[in-house]
Amino acid sequence: MKPIPRHAALAALLLAFAAPLISRADWPDRPIKWVVPFTAGGANDLIARAAAEGVSKRLKQPVVIENKPGAGTAVGSEYVAKSKGDGYIFLIGSAGTITNSMIRKDMPYEDKDLVPVGMIAVAPSVIVVNPSVPANNMTEFVAWAKGQGANGVTWATAGTASTPHFVAEMLKESGVNNIVIVPYKSGNEGMTSVMSGNVNATSEASIVVLEQVKAGKLKAIATTYDSRITSANTIPTTKEQGFPGVKIGHWAGLFAPKDTPKRILEKMNSELLAVVKSKEFHDKLVPHGIEPAPYTLPAYVAFINAERERLGRIARAANMQAD
Repeated sequence: MKPIPRHAALAALLLAFAAPLISRADWPDRPIKWVVPFTAGGANDLIARAAAEGVSKRLKQPVVIENKPGAGTAVGSEYVAKSKGDGYIFLIGSAGTITNSMIRKDMPYEDKDLVPVGMIAVAPSVIVVNPSVPANNMTEFVAWAKGQGANGVTWATAGTASTPHFVAEMLKESGVNNIVIVPYKSGNEGMTSVMSGNVNATSEASIVVLEQVKAGKLKAIATTYDSRITSANTIPTTKEQGFPGVKIGHWAGLFAPKDTPKRILEKMNSELLAVVKSKEFHDKLVPHGIEPAPYTLPAYVAFINAERERLGRIARAANMQAD
């Protein structure tokens, strides 16, 4: 066998090193996976699928949704956090993505293993009560709650550090000290318990509760996000009613493994931003009570950092620990 000429061997070596760079330059050249850490059909899943459809058209590659629920989003998050950062796998994150490490001692990955890519949308949280509760706004609700004395106001949550749990702790900080937490496995179970009268109140994503509010099965007291819900704009915000500290939403945003090239992060953010700003995306989500959230990459990073600090303080004060 003839020896390989030195120049041929060098060329082969250079080609081997260049191959990944060529692949990255052509990104994406195959389907992309977005992991949703919830079961199909919820707000996070609906938002993900609407955004994936638009991004797929812009990138001219399929964006495939894979549902990996479990452990308060930790199962799906760990899967992405430990994946190769090659631009072909992303996580549809939520508040749990940044709060899990606040309440769990057995985290299978570190917060730094996932990096922000882009905000997508928010399903504002709505404080709702059983129709028998004699309150129609925050002032009346707080007055009624304080009147319950030692018996307390029962409040359904979807488990420790769920969005309804944070709302309950925010209400406690606002002076409603007699809230009794009643944990359920999901927001739907908690909402059903309020409708049946087993529990007084809860807060849940707009997409979960608005139909029940319209049907008269629940009474809406306030929405807990920055602005009123477009499709239900008669419900005032907590801030409007003098409770600015009661603020949270069921948001969905994109994350990637930490080693994902910056160029790919910026490209994905750019394409996602264009989709979220589009009329097509707006028309798909707004009727369901979901608000598009077109954040630039720096704005999204700032949002994540601020939420981590704000919710971390509340979690520590409430001594939240994983169920």
